[in-house]
Amino acid sequence: MKFTKDEKMDILKIAVSAISIIASFVLSLDYISWIAVLLCGIPIFKECIEGMIMEFDLTADLLVSIAIIASIIIGEVFAAGEIATIMAIGGFLEDYTVSKTQGRIEELVKMTPQVATRVKNGIEEKIPVKNIEIGDILKVLPGESIPTDGIILNGETSIDQSALTGESVPADKKENDEVFSGTTNLYGSFTMKTTKISQDSSLQKLIRLVESSKPENAKIVQTADKWAAIIVVIAFTAAILTYLYTFEISRSVTILVVFCPCALILATPTAIMASIGNLTKYGILVKDGESLEELAHVDELVFDKTGTLTNGEPKVVNVISDKLDEMTHLLASLESKSEHPIAKAIVKSYTGIELAEVNDFKIHIGMGVSGTINNSRILAGNKKLIKEENIPSKYNEEPQNGEIEIFVSKDDEILGKIHLADTLRKNSRQTITNLKRMRIKTALLSGDNEKTTKFIADQVKVRNVKFNCLPEDKTEYIKREQILGHKVAMIGDGLNDAPSLRKANVGIAMSDIGSDISVEAANIALIHDNIGDIPHLIGIARKTVQIINIGIGFALVLNILAMALAILGVLNPIEGALIHNIGSIIVIVYSSTLVRYKISNKDYNKLQIGVKKTLNKSKVKY
Repeated sequence: MKFTKDEKMDILKIAVSAISIIASFVLSLDYISWIAVLLCGIPIFKECIEGMIMEFDLTADLLVSIAIIASIIIGEVFAAGEIATIMAIGGFLEDYTVSKTQGRIEELVKMTPQVATRVKNGIEEKIPVKNIEIGDILKVLPGESIPTDGIILNGETSIDQSALTGESVPADKKENDEVFSGTTNLYGSFTMKTTKISQDSSLQKLIRLVESSKPENAKIVQTADKWAAIIVVIAFTAAILTYLYTFEISRSVTILVVFCPCALILATPTAIMASIGNLTKYGILVKDGESLEELAHVDELVFDKTGTLTNGEPKVVNVISDKLDEMTHLLASLESKSEHPIAKAIVKSYTGIELAEVNDFKIHIGMGVSGTINNSRILAGNKKLIKEENIPSKYNEEPQNGEIEIFVSKDDEILGKIHLADTLRKNSRQTITNLKRMRIKTALLSGDNEKTTKFIADQVKVRNVKFNCLPEDKTEYIKREQILGHKVAMIGDGLNDAPSLRKANVGIAMSDIGSDISVEAANIALIHDNIGDIPHLIGIARKTVQIINIGIGFALVLNILAMALAILGVLNPIEGALIHNIGSIIVIVYSSTLVRYKISNKDYNKLQIGVKKTLNKSKVKY
């Protein structure tokens, strides 16, 4: 666990203060407690004054400050130091759980090309991207990022669009096809006609979305502060009335001491710290405590498809051939010369004999590859390549569920074909099932095509499906659901998901294969990339809120009982400080049970606190 310089200084102050309190108690020397009062009490006084002057806000710090001062006035310095130390511990835990980091956009800015090649009157010239105008003719070479949105005029290529759509397989592009800024030209060079200036391009729109998309209702006020004004009024009123009735200042001070809300304030940060520690063991990084509290009330979870419900890379799912061994050997040998994701998937799946030497290797843009192996011409590509080569095929079964088909021929004879697809994660189905048991509505939003997206949705039993989604489409969907009253969590892996992660009440990033910017934009990151941990994450968030509420309830009851005893003169300030200290310990121990909590089968039906009653009436499909 790493601490900043300021955090280390706070820990040192608390440690020294705690030692002084223990020494004061053991040696019966009250003046030693002044160390705790000075180190931990002064910051509390400062925050109290700043809160009242700058924000006109009455918080628990006001009552704490009065209790410390009152204890000092009547000579109970030990009680004052003990209160200051306990409150400093609670303040440190609270500050430590609140993340101050925000999503960065430097990675997006780096993706933006600075220079483009414009073709004017047959002459090529380099110009700044900011000078591009609508209607300009640009030339894009292999490996270059496309500078702005436009339409291909000449040439064929494959474009890596994962930055915008999240699709793992490059998109083949030809004349009149649309291309977007921030995507990468993989192979052939082409010329394009711009349809947008750089400032209005898809990439710049994505940057603005990441900058401006913020969850409107994710701000959670700490529970202790909600009660602070009420507690201040009750404590002061009780203390004044007791003094007016008994004329015993000790009783009034004891009331202020016992009603000092240490246990109440510790309930929230201690429970959150325990939960964060629990989740860390599962490889789940929670950036701040507010996100955990917000997640507890989420009633809809929006999934990206590629890399989230699926593995995020193509895999061989079917092989059709009468000459299986020969076909797979020739195919893997040929594809070993290509850097295309499909080629890598084919080679990765091959487990046969050593690959053969390939000569005359050639890439057929948007169609496939060819080469010579043992003096035979080998082709591997889609149906378009086979037709262009006039090679007849007896393998005419259409691929299912959006699968990609690759035909293989040897000397103009079809040997067979293989099908590839992005496969479902092994625990995706069970994850969706468990979420439904928790009464969480699920939705699948994907940049992929309709057939593929619906196939995956059917496999995991998600009914609410949107396909061909650009980043703004996902963001708009989340916004509409929030307007309808839903608390929405979004889980995604790619750069294209960053705006949605920011827009959602809680953003969850699959960080192992996701981009840095998606993790920065999210509130929670799955470091181990295990979607099966999502139900446990939501379960512990809801359990945390339950324990916080129980802890606060216990603290309030304890304070009221102790106040009654103080009014009756049964307790003095030292005894009052001891009682509320015991209460704080009980709350800490109870909250710490979250460290070992693991959601069980019976918990799924119990942990439904995030669901609003109106959802049941609206016949939501889960």
